[in-house]
Amino acid sequence: MRVVICGGGVVGACIAWFLQRRGIDVIVVESTEVAAAASGKAGGFLARDWCAGTPLDALARRSFDLHAQLAGEIAGDWGHRPMTAYSGFVVPDGDARRNRPCSLDWLADGVVIAQRIGTHETTAIVHPRKFTSAMMDAALAQGAQLRRGRITAIARETDGVAVKGVETDANFIAADAVVVAMGPWSLLAAQWMSLPAVYGQRSPSVVYDTGTDVPADALFLEYEDDGRTVSIEVFPRADGSTHITALSDIAPLPLDPASVTPDQGAIARLQAMSERLSPLFRPERIIARQACFRPVTEDGLPLIGKVPLSEGLYVATGHNVWGILNAPATGEALAQLIVDGTAQIDLSSFDPARLRPLDPSLLHTR
Repeated sequence: MRVVICGGGVVGACIAWFLQRRGIDVIVVESTEVAAAASGKAGGFLARDWCAGTPLDALARRSFDLHAQLAGEIAGDWGHRPMTAYSGFVVPDGDARRNRPCSLDWLADGVVIAQRIGTHETTAIVHPRKFTSAMMDAALAQGAQLRRGRITAIARETDGVAVKGVETDANFIAADAVVVAMGPWSLLAAQWMSLPAVYGQRSPSVVYDTGTDVPADALFLEYEDDGRTVSIEVFPRADGSTHITALSDIAPLPLDPASVTPDQGAIARLQAMSERLSPLFRPERIIARQACFRPVTEDGLPLIGKVPLSEGLYVATGHNVWGILNAPATGEALAQLIVDGTAQIDLSSFDPARLRPLDPSLLHTR
């Protein structure tokens, strides 16, 4: 059996690895490079139980455990480590608490830690690009192939239902099954199949080289910016980098992931906010000013499963902020669905058929 996976991000890499270990012939088609988009620019934060009470709970718990398991099974160091997480807020200028020392001594005065919301048992972190690359390398080491190309069509048998491969800008690749895992660019696949809309939400971030100065404390803080309250998130990683993000917005999705650029105004605001949080976040320590697009669906849940009105066609996208967390369990479940016909985790809440398919005439590409 041969499976073609469209997309070399974290979800595609995890699907490739779980399929390849089942002895399936896997070809991953990627238009730019592995982890070129959100899989290389996200924070990498993991949480075991933050999806409790939602349809994502079982997927998140399984994936959290898989992250720890994979760290001991697969070659490479992507900085998987437990961490503590805190919520709080930044006191605005003029407030009497502005000069009050923070309970975490690496943060500036006037940063108030309200409560601990994650422990070493429930929260952790990985470096997303390193994790994605390690998963892809592990799949390739077991025999998977990685090909550069842009998917231009899904090829079907004469019945118009069963998949027989993909057309790329270079050639035709025969396949018994095809998986669309292109993040927000999965939207383009609506030209070739019955697929709900997937939107891209742009998230700017600034990454600092903080070495060992910042401990393993993830922060989720409220910050007053231009008269409104925004959430700012801080993710110190094991390699000495600290990823800070806020100010997500909606912007046109470029056709090429390599063309994604941050809004410079948002980056300037984010940098100023970061400098307010800690004296460790100095301009000379910045190693990246960037942005990525997170894939989001109409109801906020991912699309994982069989594509309607097709045979041998699958989709895995729309994970929003939990893409890095839920990629391993998504890969495991989709591999089970393709090979065994069913997954151990209930995927019914993520069935693409639950949402109205996008009218392909509404797509505008440039």
